[in-house]
Amino acid sequence: MKTGLLTGLALGLGLAVSGAAQAQIKLAVGGPITGPNATFGTQLKNGVEQAVEDINAKGGVLGQKIQVQVGDDASDPKQGVSIANKFVSDGVKWVVGNFNSGVSIPSSDVYAESGVIQITPASTNPRFTERKLWNTFRTCGRDDQQGAVAAEYLAKNFKGKKVAVVHDKTPYGKGLADETMKAMEAKGLKPVLYEGINPGEKDYSALVSKLKQQNVDVVYYGGLHTEAGLIIRQMRDQGLKAPMMSGDGITDKEFAQIAGPGAEGTLMTFAPDPRKNPMAKDVVAKFKAKNYDPEAYTLYSYAAVQILAEAAEAVKSTDPKKMAEYMHSGKVFKTVIGDISYDKKGDITRPDYVMYVWKKGADGKIDYSGNELAM
Repeated sequence: MKTGLLTGLALGLGLAVSGAAQAQIKLAVGGPITGPNATFGTQLKNGVEQAVEDINAKGGVLGQKIQVQVGDDASDPKQGVSIANKFVSDGVKWVVGNFNSGVSIPSSDVYAESGVIQITPASTNPRFTERKLWNTFRTCGRDDQQGAVAAEYLAKNFKGKKVAVVHDKTPYGKGLADETMKAMEAKGLKPVLYEGINPGEKDYSALVSKLKQQNVDVVYYGGLHTEAGLIIRQMRDQGLKAPMMSGDGITDKEFAQIAGPGAEGTLMTFAPDPRKNPMAKDVVAKFKAKNYDPEAYTLYSYAAVQILAEAAEAVKSTDPKKMAEYMHSGKVFKTVIGDISYDKKGDITRPDYVMYVWKKGADGKIDYSGNELAM
């Protein structure tokens, strides 16, 4: 009798433990953990993991702890879709990612069909939220917003000058370059050169030769920091001193390391530095204590987790479709990057791009932090 009772108790406890394990909320973060954009993948991963650590320390969401899974898409759309399918098969219902627009867009189709909600901290191509999917959101802005700010600056400060527009042929890079050029042309500033490059190459001397032949005054580049840095370095090596302007794809200290001294004077559109937001003070301190600088998309990723958690608490359910409906309603979320609300597409309702210039600081390092320019 005792044996049967003990067996029953053990079985009951086993089911209780199993139930508790199953009750965990499965959240995944997808991004380039390896490859040329791994520095940005690290930002996404660190931001998500810190947010989950902080939320779980306070009891989790609706009494459930969040479990994090990390997927490496290596900035490859096919690998991104493969990771998305793995997340789905593993029972993930919340996703933060991806970094590249070219990965986020096809991945979002997988998630939409599988009942998974997705917030990207970094993908700015308008198409991500323009397809009327129920599940796509972002904590960042869009290329058409960013391009408008870039074009405004170019039209004002390079009026009558020779502007070249270069892109990396990706949905992000080409999308940003095209939006900037469209807005620039609407203000009467026509580019003297429009050129696409192949990302991953090391030699851009042919492009630099074309830029020199046109005697350009400024180069607008749509793409990521690795290629941007190499192009600048090779421009300077060939004696071309024209500054580069780019977007949020170069927001990492690694950009200056690749570009070398020629990085100084580079113009860049990005949001007001999230590290300086009063709402981020305590979280930034936690990152600093871990000897990590939460630059660029780190806090945007942290905010994505906050929004998912707040939405679930608000609707008293972890069901992605109920959460998405609430998020689309325009409700305000309190995050480390400030108050955020969404429109019906899943875009943030505040446009928040400013212009930065990369400058050499007192420590001799070239950085954009604290170097916002008046428009």
